[in-house]
Amino acid sequence: MNDIHREPLGSGMEIYVSKTHRFSTDTILLADFSLPTGKKYCADLGAGCGTIPLLWLKKNPSLTVAAVELQEDACALLRDSIAYNRLSDRLTVVNADLKALKGILPFGAFDTVSCNPPYKLGGTGILNPDEAKLTARHETACTLDDICESAAKLLRFGGRFCVCQRPERLADVMESMRRADIEPKRLRLVQQRPGKAPKLFLLEGRRSGRRGYMDVLPTLFIEDGQGGWSAEMLAIYDDYKTR
Repeated sequence: MNDIHREPLGSGMEIYVSKTHRFSTDTILLADFSLPTGKKYCADLGAGCGTIPLLWLKKNPSLTVAAVELQEDACALLRDSIAYNRLSDRLTVVNADLKALKGILPFGAFDTVSCNPPYKLGGTGILNPDEAKLTARHETACTLDDICESAAKLLRFGGRFCVCQRPERLADVMESMRRADIEPKRLRLVQQRPGKAPKLFLLEGRRSGRRGYMDVLPTLFIEDGQGGWSAEMLAIYDDYKTR
């Protein structure tokens, strides 16, 4: 039993999730960091059950979004979420390998591309016997280079690519971005609380961006000094957290 059920995202938006395909705080932070403004054409690579596209559309209904996901069971969940939230005119599911999007999505057309990639290198750590979880956590189906190359092909000149990763892989992500002609331009570290080492980073690159400057934002703290949610985290969670 995969325990498929709906969870509220706030403002009446709900998402179908399962034990295998669900979302975490990292996903919500990336959705907020990468949120496109205005009427934009966007894509989310490795979309899973579609949390980032749904959160984008919750806050900016003028977007048109393509959600690229390899695993059919995750795509099925997102299709149900699209039907439930009546978003068929704004959100499209693309059940495909992100390395093989030629002829499926238009290259050079997207304003924003995001990806919450696998955090672990392929062949490292304890491998999960569940194939879906293995694909989500380890670079078995794609590498950082694959992801950045795919994003670069989709993006228009100057378009944004946003990603989150563990701090120990910051150099890997920046190297992969530059190899794909995406210049790192905006960086934010995330800490659980003051005094703790960063647990995550959020990074934005620009397609064919000029080298020489990167905006390093203030650290985002998940907790306040008393162990509760920080004011900024409550603002990011919005009515999802206060439902």
